[in-house]
Amino acid sequence: MDFALENQIISGDCVEVLHQLPARTARLVIADPPYFNVLVNESWDTAWHNESEYLDWTARWIEAAMQVLVPGGLLYCFGQVGKREHAMLHLMSQAAQRWAFHDLLIWDRAVGYKDRSDSWTPAYEMALVLRKEGAPPLFNKDVVREPYDKKTIAQYARDKRYKDAEARRRHLSKGKYATNLWRIPSLKGSSKEKVGHPSQKPLALIERIVRACSAPGDLIVDPFLGSGTTAVVAQKLGRRWIGIEKDERFVAMARARLEPEPRREPAAASTSSTCSLSRREHE
Repeated sequence: MDFALENQIISGDCVEVLHQLPARTARLVIADPPYFNVLVNESWDTAWHNESEYLDWTARWIEAAMQVLVPGGLLYCFGQVGKREHAMLHLMSQAAQRWAFHDLLIWDRAVGYKDRSDSWTPAYEMALVLRKEGAPPLFNKDVVREPYDKKTIAQYARDKRYKDAEARRRHLSKGKYATNLWRIPSLKGSSKEKVGHPSQKPLALIERIVRACSAPGDLIVDPFLGSGTTAVVAQKLGRRWIGIEKDERFVAMARARLEPEPRREPAAASTSSTCSLSRREHE
């Protein structure tokens, strides 16, 4: 691994850049790609003439991302399904036939608005999880347990079916195991996290993935870095990261989030940087 590329934002096309990264180096790929004609006022979400063209492009970037993963590494790909959003259904079907299917997460965004009159409001997004074959995945549900409330703990503690009271107490104190349905509120306009990206994901959502599916020191790659959420989480949790982003507006946005808080003494130095990677430069 070229250490000069670690903890950096690479400005460029994700397919081209992924092909230039060393193979079998990343434990985790977290991708929040354009959903295709969902954010119809954004040019980066409407860049394809039709769904077939979008799916062909999707297959190319997933193939390139899978090459970067170590055996057993996981790729999370976010998407959405609604009356006018069909591409994710075909994406999941085609990808699961070509690569090893690992899981499907449902992210309940806890929304309550009414944005369409002829169908149900999409209240959830999904993350298709693919696995690179060749080794078992790193997967630790213990680090993302969800706390039980006091009433539930008291109720379960009185349940006579559990013979080992101490083992039951230890389990209850750790919390329940997370399922594949996650209720994490999306970022509203007043959220302190929100920095201006129209599809910015919450830190809590990405942090759960990073904690469960990587270890400190592992490399995480985000092919569509956007506002930089994956890099922020990776940096916080002691993971190495590489973010790829072609839109210079979002490169600047991510860099601003990654800059350390200013301090009087001593002056803080940036822990991240941006580079433009071309084939000639990499070779």
